[in-house]
Amino acid sequence: MEEVLRMVAMAYSKTWASGQEIDSDSYLVERALDNDLAAFEKLVSRYQSKIVSYATRMLSDADEAEDVAQEAFVKAYRSLESFRGASSFSTWLYRIATNLCIDRVRKRKRSPQQAYSLDEPMDKEEERGGRDVPDDSGEPSKNIEREELKAQVRQTVAEMPEKLRSVLVMCDIQGMSYDDIAGILDCPIGTVKSRLFHARADLARRMRPYMSGVK
Repeated sequence: MEEVLRMVAMAYSKTWASGQEIDSDSYLVERALDNDLAAFEKLVSRYQSKIVSYATRMLSDADEAEDVAQEAFVKAYRSLESFRGASSFSTWLYRIATNLCIDRVRKRKRSPQQAYSLDEPMDKEEERGGRDVPDDSGEPSKNIEREELKAQVRQTVAEMPEKLRSVLVMCDIQGMSYDDIAGILDCPIGTVKSRLFHARADLARRMRPYMSGVK
């Protein structure tokens, strides 16, 4: 099937693309603009888990994050013609997801306060136990303390101002570069660094009462 799609792409494209180019985001966007649904589905497959993970950390709600991710891809597909390639497709997609997350958070503030599930895993990797966790089975009290601290960090991040939370999540949790974050938020790198500094300071201040005695 993939070989057939390549032949069709060759027949209807002005230039033939190499195997690596065919797999690039820009080429897949080009094919999607030519009504190649399979090309866009490949983009969805490539970024779905990343967008869900990002939205989960922004919203602290896995179900809502799934909804946001789906909405982001639908919006991206419907707005493809407005994508000019000034930034990468991933940057553009994260920008859409970020705006949707911010909209959700603002709606929460206008409605009765939503209780966060502190026991809910932040992403699929953690749910599967993919992260390395020290074996404290011999010291159950310390294990409980660590779990409570992790839950408190999640809730604290969720309660941070959205401008600070988004930069903290993207840089310190998602591992994005300053350049990528600046592109997603459409702001100078200096602004990203400033917000990150204030976000880390805010998190440290909020967590200080919970840190005594935790090692």
